[in-house]
Amino acid sequence: MKHRQRGASYLGIFFVIVLAAFAVKLAVALFPPFWDDRIVNTAISEALTALPKEATQRQFKEDLSKRLEMNNIRNLKVDDIVQVSNNRAGLAVNKSYEVRAPFFSNIELVMTFKQDFNQSNLTTDGK
Repeated sequence: MKHRQRGASYLGIFFVIVLAAFAVKLAVALFPPFWDDRIVNTAISEALTALPKEATQRQFKEDLSKRLEMNNIRNLKVDDIVQVSNNRAGLAVNKSYEVRAPFFSNIELVMTFKQDFNQSNLTTDGK
């Protein structure tokens, strides 16, 4: 009885290469917005921690704007991504924004980022 050798065909290898290229393209399109959101979350937490509980909304937004600029986040504007309100325990921040990343031709990937921050829930330096 003859045994035929079997292996991957050219078509099979081609599909694996196309699938790998698609996965790399997807990762390259998705990684920057998620990394920027991580930096935004850190900046909001640090700004809330650094400011006293009596700080105004304007002071918070100015501090956050400086922190975002320091971290090279220039495509997101503070007024567009956060809503700040005062409560008895300090500032409350609602972060909500959407990012559209070009993927292929006229296809875009839409990512929505939402999170709430409360100054009273964050640890402070005794301020």
